[in-house]
Amino acid sequence: MIYCFDLDGTLCSNTYGDYEKAKPFNKRIEEVNTLYENNHIIIDTARGKTTGIDWYDITTKQLEKWGVNYHELFVGNKINADLFIDDKGINDKIFFK
Repeated sequence: MIYCFDLDGTLCSNTYGDYEKAKPFNKRIEEVNTLYENNHIIIDTARGKTTGIDWYDITTKQLEKWGVNYHELFVGNKINADLFIDDKGINDKIFFK
């Protein structure tokens, strides 16, 4: 199974561009880590999408510090939208009960 998780507002606090101040959602990270061994985990974040700033290194350091296990990280390539409609999608508040 392949799981793709957003970062800001889903696995950490949404700082609206001040990413270095993001705080991890530890319980959610624990749940992602339980999926890691038997599944493929992708972290997909729009960080830098609109500004062109490369947040890859800072993001990888944060994920390491927070103990997030993942297989792939995509930074700044996420489609910019306010609403995602997907037949396989699930709201973070439902997934992380």
